[in-house]
Formats: sequence, structure tokens, C-alpha cells
Amino acid sequence: MPPLTPPPDPNPRTPKLRCPPGSVDCQIHLFGPATEYPFDPGSKYISADMLPEESIRIQDILGLDHAVIVSGGGYGMDTRHLCDTLRRFPDRFRGVALLPGDTTQAEMERLQGLGVRGTRFVAPRHGLHLPQISERVAAIAAELGWVIQFYPGRGELEEFADRLLALPGRIVLDHFAALDARSGTDQPAFRALLRMLDSGRVWVRLSGPMRCTQEEFPYPSVTPIARALVAHAPERMVWGSDWPHVNMQGRVMPNDGDLLDLLLDWAPDEAVRNRILSDQARALYDFPAPSCAKASEG
Repeated sequence: MPPLTPPPDPNPRTPKLRCPPGSVDCQIHLFGPATEYPFDPGSKYISADMLPEESIRIQDILGLDHAVIVSGGGYGMDTRHLCDTLRRFPDRFRGVALLPGDTTQAEMERLQGLGVRGTRFVAPRHGLHLPQISERVAAIAAELGWVIQFYPGRGELEEFADRLLALPGRIVLDHFAALDARSGTDQPAFRALLRMLDSGRVWVRLSGPMRCTQEEFPYPSVTPIARALVAHAPERMVWGSDWPHVNMQGRVMPNDGDLLDLLLDWAPDEAVRNRILSDQARALYDFPAPSCAKASEG
């Protein structure tokens, strides 16, 4: 039996940062009810129920309007949970699916109709029950206008950079591209990341700083990397909470209000920060513009 992942902090602090209208959390995971959606036998963890209603409650406290559900690795390549959630909350969520390499175009078009706007590949070290890079799936995804998300292992980006750039469409690199924060901005993986950003087709998700370092909050070694990325390509940054922060055994669980406030330090210019949280995220994942009423409140 894999370990039960620790639960997130149920009481997020109200952040100092005021989110602009239409703000998007570009990565969350949802689980449960466990009686309906069993975990994949290959999963490295299991989780208590983390339901969409709880995610929406936290989003409301943080001032977020939408979120992108990245189908949890705990479910392997079973999309039932993702699909059922998107059916229930079509205005609140978009999805990123973990798909086997033989997924048909018809199936991907069905997922498109439910609100899926991306597919995710991972490096082998994250689990062989999860999808590895598939040129075939990537080509169909690009035809549909989806993003291709990729999660390398820590410090592995160099190994995958050219293969990723050979794929069509837009690429989103998860969790600061899994850079090893201890090595700073003068490391081969960071130089490879800048080269990828300069292609104009690659985005970085500013999320999961705890995945890049063993330091605890505020993850100080991540700060210079975040600032450098925002300075280099502010137009291709998005943000995600990574709620509910699975696989944090032996670590201090972050508070989601504190995580959002890290953006005040990572992207101190308010106009840039607002683009990261709202405009760029909505365009990337096909969320509608905020309503006039919501915009006027902001």
C-alpha cells in the first residue's frame, strides 16, 4: 500500500496579493470520492478525498476565479474522474489529461468537448504508469489547440529540451521545469530553459517551489530563479498552487495564501503579475474573459 499523502492546510490565509479578475490557478489535483474512483495500482501515493467543492472554497478565499485540473498521477491514465468533474463544473475548471500513447483522435475530441485543454507527459522517474512523451499524441493535441505539459525530473531538462522543441504546439514546463534550485541560475538546465523560452513556444509554470528544493517556506533558493524567469519572458509565465500538495511526507505543509503571496516577491510589477495570473493563463487554457461586473469589482 503506498503512503497516504498528508492533507493540505485547510485554513488558507487571505493573501496580501489582490488577484485581478479572471485569475487562474494553473495546476490543482482533485481526488475522490475514493469509493467511486480507486487509485491506480502503480501510484506512489494515495490521498484522502480532495473534492472540487473544497478547491472552490479555497479559490474563493485566495481571490481566484478558475483552476486547471491536472489529472492526478494517483489515477494513472484513467480520465474518468477528470471528465466527471469537468461535466459538473464547466465554467470553473479546465482539464489537462494523462493519456496513453494510443489514444485516438476521436477520444481526444471528446475530451475537448468536456473542457480538456492539454495533455501531460512526465519523465520516467515520476512513474512508468504515467505517460511518457508521445509524438503522436502531441501532434493531435496541437491540432486541437491544446498545450503540452511536461514534468522533467529534477535537473533533467537538458536531456529532454530538443525532443520537446521538436513537438508541435505550445509547451508548458511544470514546477519551474524541475530545476535544482541549489544550483541557481548558472546551471546547464537553466540555460537550456532560457533557450527554450526564446523559441516563443514554451511557457513556465511558477508553481511547486518545494519540488525544487528541500528548504522550507519561503524556499529562498527558488526566488532568484523565479525573478530571472519573470524578467526574461514575463509574457510566457503562469502560476499554479499545486494544491493539495501531494507527496509532502516529512515536509512542512505550505499555506496556500502564503504561496500566492510569493508572487509579490517573484513578480513585483503589478501589471506583469496580473498578466501572469489572469490574461496569459486564460489565453493558454481557453477560459473566457471575466464578466463586466466582475471586472468592475476588480
